[in-house]
Amino acid sequence: MSEIDLRHLRSFLAVARQRSITGAGAALHLSQQAVSTHVRQLERSLGVALLVRTSRGVLLTAAGEELAAGGATVVDDVARLAARVRAAASAQTGTLRLACCPAATTLFAVDVADALEAAVPGLRVTLKGAQSPKQERDLLNDGAADAAFMWLPVGDPGLHTRVVRTDPRAVVVSTRHPLADRNTLTLADLADEPVLCPDVLVSPEDERFWLADPRPDGRPAPRGRSVPTVEDCLLEVGRGRGIWFAPQPLHALLPAGNVRWIEVTDGEPFDLAVVWTDSAPQPVIARLIAEVRAVVEGGRQFHEAAASTAQAGAQP
Repeated sequence: MSEIDLRHLRSFLAVARQRSITGAGAALHLSQQAVSTHVRQLERSLGVALLVRTSRGVLLTAAGEELAAGGATVVDDVARLAARVRAAASAQTGTLRLACCPAATTLFAVDVADALEAAVPGLRVTLKGAQSPKQERDLLNDGAADAAFMWLPVGDPGLHTRVVRTDPRAVVVSTRHPLADRNTLTLADLADEPVLCPDVLVSPEDERFWLADPRPDGRPAPRGRSVPTVEDCLLEVGRGRGIWFAPQPLHALLPAGNVRWIEVTDGEPFDLAVVWTDSAPQPVIARLIAEVRAVVEGGRQFHEAAASTAQAGAQP
């Protein structure tokens, strides 16, 4: 069977809607002869009769009814595909506004922005600093940012997410805490410790995840004070007023003070994700995800190599 010409299909669909070749021509701003020619060429291409012409207009054959039922979807799909192609082309000369909370992404956000601009000619990536996950979410929902880096869950079903890194869960304790000299801990070790919660999270679901609530045995997590910021949380931990769960990489970015970071071996890890809205340029988002993963993987290999070199140097 020969390929269907979309011009011919559009003419036939107009005839099917109008039940008139004349009416279809008026709707399409084509002559009656042009519409008739298109329909005949379509019938020849398919090898079937689509119309029965009568003195009152036209009737659809069974084959015509089938084509009318499915043809509109085909035309719509092609139109949407064309729109996506044009959006991809326009995105190459546009701007991607990327929100990032320095505590989460300082180690790679600049590298990702540089790599993305190098990979997509004409694209400009702007980094918009956010002080908390709440502010990142607000920037996305207000249309001030196209995408963001956030730890899951984000608590908003209207946002799309793709995990780009998984981080171990750590607990932050005071250096005076009885468990501060341990190299690892379990949630059972911390069962009675009140967990502090900075007021920066985006939803109750998000808060429960950060608190590790409930615990593996089903008991609720003991809740400590709610504090305004992460920095306040660290101060309270340093004074022995509770503990805090956080992704391990934050250890390199937040002031240590009088606290110690210890891995929680049975704690659920944190997934760092690229988060974006429906209005974000989808082809650029796909490239962003690829570049983030490449930068993260490169950083992981670098740190593994550095650790291996340090270990070899320490051997006699």
